[in-house]
Amino acid sequence: MNNEIHNSDAMEPEYDFTHGVRGKHANVMKQGYRVTVHKLDGTTEERTFTLPEGVIALDPDVQAYFPDSDTVNRALRNLIALIPQKKAS
Repeated sequence: MNNEIHNSDAMEPEYDFTHGVRGKHANVMKQGYRVTVHKLDGTTEERTFTLPEGVIALDPDVQAYFPDSDTVNRALRNLIALIPQKKAS
């Protein structure tokens, strides 16, 4: 029996992300994507994934400032309040 404690948060040494690019496929994912599922019986099934209606994706550099959607909405409402209102004619 192996008594070694395994830390699930530790990165295994065989993974090398030194040339990785964060968000490389983000724009394509925003547009939706198709996955082909190969089943054990030999058949395949195509599944299409898209963002739900109303979802707005933030770029990674912007996401760093907002931990959740409530924070984003609060910041946007504060910006909207700064926009001068048009006078009714």
